[in-house]
Amino acid sequence: MKVCLIKPPMPFGWTPVAPPVLEYLGALTKGAVPDVELELIDGSAAPPLPEDIEADLVGISCLTATAAAGYRIADGLRKKGIRVILGGMHPTALPMEAKEHADSVVVGEAESVWGEVLKDAEKGTLKTFYYGERLPLENMPTPLYGYLKGRYRFRAVSTSRGCPYNCTFCSVKPFFGKTIRYRPIEDVAKDVEAIPGSIYLNSDENVWAGNIQRAIDLFTALRGSRKKWLGFGSLGAVGSPLGDKLLKAAKESGLITLWVGWEAMSDKGISSYRANAKIGSNREYAIKKIKDYGIDVSLFVMLGGMADTLNDFDKTVDLADKLGVSIHLSLAVPYPGTELYEEYKPFLIKDMGWEFYTGSYAVFEHPDLAMTPQVREQKFYEVSLQLLSLRRIFKHLIDIPISGFPSSHMLSLMSQLPVRQGMKRAYEKWKTNKGK
Repeated sequence: MKVCLIKPPMPFGWTPVAPPVLEYLGALTKGAVPDVELELIDGSAAPPLPEDIEADLVGISCLTATAAAGYRIADGLRKKGIRVILGGMHPTALPMEAKEHADSVVVGEAESVWGEVLKDAEKGTLKTFYYGERLPLENMPTPLYGYLKGRYRFRAVSTSRGCPYNCTFCSVKPFFGKTIRYRPIEDVAKDVEAIPGSIYLNSDENVWAGNIQRAIDLFTALRGSRKKWLGFGSLGAVGSPLGDKLLKAAKESGLITLWVGWEAMSDKGISSYRANAKIGSNREYAIKKIKDYGIDVSLFVMLGGMADTLNDFDKTVDLADKLGVSIHLSLAVPYPGTELYEEYKPFLIKDMGWEFYTGSYAVFEHPDLAMTPQVREQKFYEVSLQLLSLRRIFKHLIDIPISGFPSSHMLSLMSQLPVRQGMKRAYEKWKTNKGK
């Protein structure tokens, strides 16, 4: 049997991170059917054409932003008579919708059902739905690092699943659950050792959520790898009594860059998203503390939510200069399956499909009459390009702690310069479409 696994193209193009879902799901496939003929396709590297794919079974993992592309690929494959399985966060949130484009839908995590899916495919007895259970994260296979060929600079390792916070915009908790499940530290260390290259990505939603002492123990165990890494972290843990010990251990384990959710510019916005526990009581202090340990910081900020104002857009530029950080913007997106989606549902713009749920489109009407969809989108592009100006990109290199040289500095350029070019092209396209 030949199995092809596809990650549909992301809306903003290729990144140098090998898609973790492909390398891990590929390992699950090989573990269940050792003699399977396996193909992995990263749609962002080379958008797959159904007519070029030959397989007995195709699995497609979709986020909301990639659902439209995933559905198009699935529909084309099924016209050829190829059986298609859809899974991931979006099909889990909307399984009945996904069913219209697939022979089967995996709802939830795949580990408990993927072997059954493959056996049923071999026998020609696929079920319409497979419901995955949330299992303990023990005996997980090492991803197929290096199986997917291409100009990838980073591979990913996961150490936990689940989220204890109650942010209304988050898809992680509905998918992985509120209880944090941890992988055995020795298993994580084994995967890190297997990763090719000297830099890797910790793909956890939050590298130190929940049990801070466990995070310290993990980082301590990883010191011997001598590899650098980057990951996503919350600010609340930094201000805890174990904050200094945590940051010291993270730095010594090779952490060079931390991506942090700033979430919203105002206290009103933070409260509206119920993100207070995640960000802690003093965000600016936490950022400065992380940088004091020689770790570069990049913030993610959502703008244009119901509690936001136009002034919040411009405040992000001042914040970047004040804290000496890079900032990546997104317009607020209410993803299916989240509380924010249910809250914003009456205000969603009806004719906007999932291809618009990328963070660069305003997909709902705002109570502030000055915050029209067109105004929000234009401000998004204008402020994003201010933050990505060459002057700010190169000035940020001076703000990066010298202890991170040269890895942090090269990573900063690699992450910002391509985004700048992509943002410029997207803005020109937006202006053409809007008749500017």
